[in-house]
Amino acid sequence: MRCGLLGEKLSHSYSPAIHAMLADYDYRLYEKTPDELEGFILRGEWDGLNVTIPYKKAVMPFCSEISDTARRCGSVNTLRRLPGGGIRGENTDADGFAYLLRALGFDPAGKKAVILGSGGAAATVRAVLEARRAREIVTVSRRGENNYDHLGRHADAQLVVNATPAGMFPHNGEAAASLAAFTSCEAVADLIYNPARSALLMEAEALGLPCVNGLGMLVAQARRSCELFLGAAIPDGEVVRIEKELARGMQNIILIGMPGCGKSTVSRLLAAATGRELCSSDALVERETALSIPEIFRRGSETLFRARETEALTELGKLSGKVIDTGGGCVTRAENYPLLHQNGVIVWLQRDPDKLAKEGRPISLRSDPAELYERRRPHYERFADFSVSNDGAPEDTVRAILEKL
Repeated sequence: MRCGLLGEKLSHSYSPAIHAMLADYDYRLYEKTPDELEGFILRGEWDGLNVTIPYKKAVMPFCSEISDTARRCGSVNTLRRLPGGGIRGENTDADGFAYLLRALGFDPAGKKAVILGSGGAAATVRAVLEARRAREIVTVSRRGENNYDHLGRHADAQLVVNATPAGMFPHNGEAAASLAAFTSCEAVADLIYNPARSALLMEAEALGLPCVNGLGMLVAQARRSCELFLGAAIPDGEVVRIEKELARGMQNIILIGMPGCGKSTVSRLLAAATGRELCSSDALVERETALSIPEIFRRGSETLFRARETEALTELGKLSGKVIDTGGGCVTRAENYPLLHQNGVIVWLQRDPDKLAKEGRPISLRSDPAELYERRRPHYERFADFSVSNDGAPEDTVRAILEKL
């Protein structure tokens, strides 16, 4: 079976990896210009296609059959050649969003939902919510009656769905709206999956609201496409397995801890063990300033260094699938937490204060290690997803981190 993804620009896509985990058919990326589209669809050598931007509407005239779901969504993202030679268009994005609702544990029946955005993704979300008997569905756009200046009209919304690209890499930290406007909100879904935690999802986390990103939707729609290609059912458990595997590969592993606790050594070994690129916030600061860390302290102050460090973490935190070694005091600035948390798991490397190395560490040289540790301990606790002792061999520390991951 010859399958693949059709789009105009496909420089990076998770679809081949996902389909490889779902089945063993040939799955390729087909980059086609608008002028090439008709010829490829009608005469190209393919049996099943996924379709992405900008062709989800453009392929519809070439379909001899279109599913009811695709008609309701107003777009097609899956094509199948029929035995008689025709082409059937489906919309499996709808199956993907239905999966997100199940993952959230949210039943929209009788509830009010607000969709941020008015594009194709928003139309699919609306179609799913309508099919599940939502009481009211409001689409928010930049213009019209329901715009971003009048969100207070919909404070009673119980579900908020972001179907805009706001906050997507590389524009991390942005959001189409704040949840402060939705005082009755019960659950939040963001169709973005890079970063893993958008600003909107981190706000939902802080409010204690159930929330989910769009990675599960990506995998679930691929699962449904695969079912259509093969004519066989694939259980939800496979979606969960593949989503977790992708998420593990995409997340950064971030080490925090006291100066001299061994972060540099452990991060180097961890990068080697996982095949990940190693990034260091201190090294980035030194590269950007052309000064060593002690020299930055001599020329300026800790405040100056911390500002430079936050700039470095802003850049590093946007990355995916890295090992990131941070400076010992990065936890003293609350604004650094979302930069690290958005795309990673934060590991607190603990070491007995008496064993902490001091050489080349300006703050350690002028402070009592035990006193400095007690001052910073609440910050490490607040940042960390889990902690690991590094009082023994660093190789043992790496094994302990990998086991917890």
